[in-house]
Amino acid sequence: MTITSPALAHPASPMKRITNVARLHFANPWTTLTLPWIILGVIFIGNVSIWWIIYSASPAENRADVLSGLNFGGGNFFIFIYMMVVAIQAMSITFPYALGFGVTRRDYYLGSSLAFVILAAIYTAGLTILAAIEDATNGWGFGGSLFATIFVGDTTLERIYVQFLLFLFFFFFGSAIATVWLRWKANGVAAFFIVLGILLVAGLALVTFTDSWGALGETLVSLGRIGIVSWSLVATAISAVAGFLLLRRATPRNSA
Repeated sequence: MTITSPALAHPASPMKRITNVARLHFANPWTTLTLPWIILGVIFIGNVSIWWIIYSASPAENRADVLSGLNFGGGNFFIFIYMMVVAIQAMSITFPYALGFGVTRRDYYLGSSLAFVILAAIYTAGLTILAAIEDATNGWGFGGSLFATIFVGDTTLERIYVQFLLFLFFFFFGSAIATVWLRWKANGVAAFFIVLGILLVAGLALVTFTDSWGALGETLVSLGRIGIVSWSLVATAISAVAGFLLLRRATPRNSA
């Protein structure tokens, strides 16, 4: 990430300090705004090509079944994972730079959070528009689903809600990982994922040994996608608070 020099030092007000930090994360739009859409465009072209091949190779009497089978796509999910990586990269690179200009850890974290919320809104809007176009064109003429998948909802409002909350989760989960790196470097990140893996395995074991898979499935079905995604706000809030607390004692990499 190439960083320019926004006016970070001695801004006039707390809000100015926070917005200057947010601007810092957009100093290199290639990483945050350009490359993700390029990769998504490549995935889109690949999907359309595959749909065309499948559609063209299918007998006319089977095309209705073929089209229904193309409704279950998940190629756009990469962008949520990518935003987690963006958060990790952005904070680990810009944190020492911002502190060098006298920015407090509190203002840095609030400014970073503002940037992540803005990015979440931008990408949610973009994906929702693409989903609407996909609906209007009957899956780009082949009945395929890349943006209007069943996983993000059937209506515009549903898609906005689901995708925005998913982006928030991955941004703030990524920021929490970044603060672990800033606080304890590679050993801390390794320990974090080891503990996370242990907790996941323990959870799976608990569900298995208590014969609760059926109950878990019924609960998820009753919650629906809106309910499930709404619960992600709990994990997002935990990640955000943990990230803020860890950043208060983090040391810039070049001074460790």
